[in-house]
Amino acid sequence: MPNSKCHRKGHEDKDQKRRLSKKASSFHGHSLATLSPQLHRPKTAPDLLSGKSSAQSTPDGRPRLTKLLLNVTIQRSLGIVQVVMTPESTVGDLVAAALRQYVKEGRRPILSSTEASDFELHYSQFSLESLDHEEKLMALGSRNFFLCPKRSDVDDGIPAAAATCSKQAEKASKISVPWLKFMDFLF
Repeated sequence: MPNSKCHRKGHEDKDQKRRLSKKASSFHGHSLATLSPQLHRPKTAPDLLSGKSSAQSTPDGRPRLTKLLLNVTIQRSLGIVQVVMTPESTVGDLVAAALRQYVKEGRRPILSSTEASDFELHYSQFSLESLDHEEKLMALGSRNFFLCPKRSDVDDGIPAAAATCSKQAEKASKISVPWLKFMDFLF
C-alpha cells in the first residue's frame, strides 16, 4: 500500500487535475469543448487616410496647417499665454488675442493698457527688432514670442514708441571716451 505522505508530496492523481480544470472553466461559463484556441480580432481598415480630401494637403504632399498653437510671454508676467490662431492671422491679431487671454485669465501684474497698438512683439526678450504688425504668422517661422509694452517717453524729439529697439541699442552703444574703445579691443 502506498504511503499517504508520498502521495501528498506531488504524486497527484491525474483525475484530480482534470476535475480542477473542469471546475475552473465552468466558473467562467465555458466548457472545455466550447473554448477555441483562436482569439477574435476586431475588423480594421488598413488604409484609413486614403479617404481624406486633397484640400487638407499642400501640393508638396504635406498636410496644410489649419491652426497654430502660439506661446506668448508677456513682460513681467509669470508663465506663458497660449493662443490658438489661424496661419493667415497677422502679428497684430496675435498681440490682441494674447492680451485678451491675459485679461481673461486674470493674470498679474494688471496691464496699464490692453490696446494692441501699445505693445511690441519680439521673437524673444533678447531680440532687439520688433515684428511688423501686418506680417503673417505663417511667415515668422517661430511659435514662441515675447510681448512688451512700447515706451512712451520722448527722446530727441522722437517718441520711443516710434523708434525701434535696435536704434535705442545703437545709441546706447556709442562711446564718447575713445580710450574705452581700445579696452573693448583688448578683450
